[in-house]
Amino acid sequence: METFNRGDAIALSNFYSEDAINHQVANSPFVGKIAIREMFAAEFSQTKMTCLIENIFLDGDWAILEWKDPLGLRGCAFFHIHHSKIVLQRGYWDKLSFLRMHNLPIPD
Repeated sequence: METFNRGDAIALSNFYSEDAINHQVANSPFVGKIAIREMFAAEFSQTKMTCLIENIFLDGDWAILEWKDPLGLRGCAFFHIHHSKIVLQRGYWDKLSFLRMHNLPIPD
């Protein structure tokens, strides 16, 4: 979370395997470490995002993160970890609320 909250796309992408998938279900999936780094860089360039940990659950090579941000948005992320790298991340959050909170354009 510290790396995410700093907005450091390069350092954040280093947590992922080369062929990882990051699928924020409100968006299309990003496949591969480079695509994930570019996705984070694009998002961090649009607005400052801060996530606060509410709960972390671990079960073998799976982790679940419940988070909130200071503006009231809440979400949940599932991580599949293999050899200390994220191979799959799936995130659930309200995209419309996020766009409105950050005064970002709402797609048609």
